[in-house]
Amino acid sequence: MTKPESKTALKWMDAASALTKNEAVLQWMEEMAAMTQPDKIVWITGEEEQLEALRKQAVEEGILIKLNEYKLPGCYLHRTDPDDVARVEDRTFICCEREEDAGPTNHWMDPKEMYEKMYALADGAYKGRTMYVIPYSMSIIGSPFAKYGFELTDSIYVVLNMAIMTRIGKAVCDALGDDTGFIKGLHCQCSLDKENKYIVHFPQDNTIISMNSNYGGNVLQGKKCFALRIASNLGRQEGWMAEHMLILGIQNPRGEIKYISAAFPSACGKTNLAMLIPPEGLQRWGWRVWCVGDDIAWLRIGKDGRLWAVNPENGFFGVAPGTSMKSNPNALISTHKDTIFTNVALDLSDNTVWWEGLNKTPPARAIDWRGRPWTPQSPEKAAHPNSRFTAPARNCPCLSPEFDNPEGVPISAIIFGGRRAKTAPLVYQSFNWQHGVFVGSIMASETTAAATGQVGVVRRDPMAMLPFCGYHMGDYWQHWLDMGKKIPHPPKIFNVNWFRTDDEGHFAWPGFGDNMRVLQWIISRADDEIGAAETALGYEPNTHDIDMEGLEMSMYDMRRLLSVDRDLWLQECSDARAYYEKIGKVPEELYEELDALEMRLNRGYKRK
Repeated sequence: MTKPESKTALKWMDAASALTKNEAVLQWMEEMAAMTQPDKIVWITGEEEQLEALRKQAVEEGILIKLNEYKLPGCYLHRTDPDDVARVEDRTFICCEREEDAGPTNHWMDPKEMYEKMYALADGAYKGRTMYVIPYSMSIIGSPFAKYGFELTDSIYVVLNMAIMTRIGKAVCDALGDDTGFIKGLHCQCSLDKENKYIVHFPQDNTIISMNSNYGGNVLQGKKCFALRIASNLGRQEGWMAEHMLILGIQNPRGEIKYISAAFPSACGKTNLAMLIPPEGLQRWGWRVWCVGDDIAWLRIGKDGRLWAVNPENGFFGVAPGTSMKSNPNALISTHKDTIFTNVALDLSDNTVWWEGLNKTPPARAIDWRGRPWTPQSPEKAAHPNSRFTAPARNCPCLSPEFDNPEGVPISAIIFGGRRAKTAPLVYQSFNWQHGVFVGSIMASETTAAATGQVGVVRRDPMAMLPFCGYHMGDYWQHWLDMGKKIPHPPKIFNVNWFRTDDEGHFAWPGFGDNMRVLQWIISRADDEIGAAETALGYEPNTHDIDMEGLEMSMYDMRRLLSVDRDLWLQECSDARAYYEKIGKVPEELYEELDALEMRLNRGYKRK
């Protein structure tokens, strides 16, 4: 690649000298500057003065709208291009040397061919624009979990969101020092041409490239791109795990806190669980939940032989519609200051924001997510269904005191779950780690009418990692199995289903805060404090062991929630076997677990 002209090089060195002398960083950035040809290069130092200047510039240029400073201090509204409103799975690629290493669940292209395509799009893409250089850390800077990266972008929106979602600035460069093991990231808005939109990962080079998008999930590269797709590869190489999991702490009346991580596909209540508020009765007894993370967990084996986890992020990138003081007050309160809202409506009465599900009184006059006048009589929704908020984690009322602990928190239990109307019981525990990996590998959710027009279509989403695993799913399962052999004191693995329905199609479990009752049982089982009934699926609660005080539910109702339909589960086994055949390269241990489950079901296995 050609070197930049001397004028650009001079600007480059002046900009870089204040933050790093890492030769690998400077050489790579010099190459990117020569290719993209920015008019100006700005290093993001992490200082509030610089960020505030960028916010003011964004308002002046129409990128952000300043909201009511009294009601929403430090908050802004942003609107994306109408064709750039969500992650684009069909334009997301894993570019490793061999296609078989990407596996059947990922899109693949030869790295050399993809680099040529990306660099052709990036050629001159920053002409007339500024290159912002964002040094960022996933996890606490200096933590044994921490990984460092640089994202080059021409988007102030990306800069300001990354400043919320990650730790940024000079401290990152100081922690990296001369280390060459950083993640390289290039983002170019280009013309936002949806036909040339690409979200590309080169795991062998630890490189991420985003082209022709300015939507969060595609261009906030620290999130799914780095923290899951690239990190899942790093974890396999280095002996740790990067998972699409929340982390929460459960505090009992004695003041003891036990931590769990949990993986759920979309529309299964993940964020609500991460910020759960226990029922009033349990609160009075002293039960409390602490949020460590709502989306991603990095897990390592600690010196004590337990599995320890950190949330590598520093903020919440949440879906706005449906978030309210009723559904998730902690999430809503988190958005009340220093937050960037994307593609929600602007309430003209007081210059605040609104979305469907926020409350029952929509604004009389608003500007919708496309920038058009809107009233309650308008035929279209005011906010985009995937509209977002980017809120600092420090705003969360239930943020764990251990959030910034560089050593993370010890995990007592791992939970998998999905949306199943009839198949899965309310909760069950795997027999052991290997069986738990099997339970996670066949995870599935049923679609809702609102989502697809069809009810009950089963979609497999192993460990909730289907869109985020950066390599072959079969190898990913093998990594889980290998990790289990290395953890002296592994957490116990559970499966939950908040969405079982009765004969009339109504949810049989109240969910939300009452899910705390199931978490109580899980923690008791993790600590070997309570017994269980052995079933074909695993260990289930004895009917009287779920705290039902205050619930309008009989023991008969609870028994139905915990029942296992043999015929449905035999069909589930058949479907899982077909799914394994599609994946290919499935570890033999998982086929053994599938065979064993079928055998137990065919024997008419009863609760013991």
